[in-house]
Amino acid sequence: MHLGAKVAEIIDCSAIIDCMASITIRNLEESTKRKLKIRAAMNGRSMEQEAREILKGALAQTSKKRSNLAESIREIFGPLGGVELERLPREPVRDPDWLKD
Repeated sequence: MHLGAKVAEIIDCSAIIDCMASITIRNLEESTKRKLKIRAAMNGRSMEQEAREILKGALAQTSKKRSNLAESIREIFGPLGGVELERLPREPVRDPDWLKD
């Protein structure tokens, strides 16, 4: 095995084990960093762990809100009022043109 193959195996470790991703947040306002540090201390966690918890919680809420597409559409467009649409009669599904030959 040459070095290139070994590097590829290490980078694509998701197929073998559950890898943890890392991110770097640049240009974070000092006030935001200070608030994160205070919040982390209040919860007895490191700033890194607190950031993970904040992200996990925010993304869990987002996925709950958007898990039902019909409800999301009603929530957005419901206040605008409704529209009555004519119901079309149901018909059997026709064979596609390419099957007719």
